[in-house]
Amino acid sequence: MAEDKRRSKKDVKGTMTVQEAGRRGGMKTAQTHGRDFYEAIGHKGGQRVKELIEEGKRAKALNAEKE
Repeated sequence: MAEDKRRSKKDVKGTMTVQEAGRRGGMKTAQTHGRDFYEAIGHKGGQRVKELIEEGKRAKALNAEKE
């Protein structure tokens, strides 16, 4: 009886999985912004990671001095 009330994901009209939504959004972004956009945000992300690593090294050095 409980099995009759359950619906599979395909039975529900108009739904999509998170994976499908992400893929569609990524494809649309790629179409509208292009390769240069991805290069720019990749560079920004890499620079931020570099800054965070440097901050971590400075914090570690300060902690070592305190001990």
